[in-house]
Amino acid sequence: MTSATHPVAPHHLPSFITAPGEADVLMVTMAVILLVSVLGFGILFLTLHTLPERIAHKSHKLQFEIVAVLGLIALFTNMHIFWIVGLLLALIDLPDFGGWLGRIAGSVERIADNQSNGGTAKPPPEITDAGRGDALAPQGVVGRRRDGSGESVTPKLVPTNTGS
Repeated sequence: MTSATHPVAPHHLPSFITAPGEADVLMVTMAVILLVSVLGFGILFLTLHTLPERIAHKSHKLQFEIVAVLGLIALFTNMHIFWIVGLLLALIDLPDFGGWLGRIAGSVERIADNQSNGGTAKPPPEITDAGRGDALAPQGVVGRRRDGSGESVTPKLVPTNTGS
């Protein structure tokens, strides 16, 4: 059986029309283009969606966790305001109040301890040798210089005036 063209059909058919039983090249090409474009669009969407989180992570922001949670909420609820708020938080530098408040709290504790002891101050903490970790003795203990030269240094005591 030979496949003959229909008598009414033109003699020259376009290339996208295939004979019966052959693979449709146009359909296969369009399926590949559709698959690549859907995957590309999905990757682009997820890359843009994680942009605030990546910005906050690279700049070591304090609010990184908040930005990450806002990104997840925006992803699962399709409410874009969460993504915008996360992006704004990732771009803004919030001051580190924890460090200031910690120093203030430590100072207040020391003041409270001094007042509860009748005004007698605590002795300052012992200075430790960075190389060994033990406390420096007043005489005869050799320490190390901070510049790393390795020279031996003997700490010296300065006499204090006791007022007597």
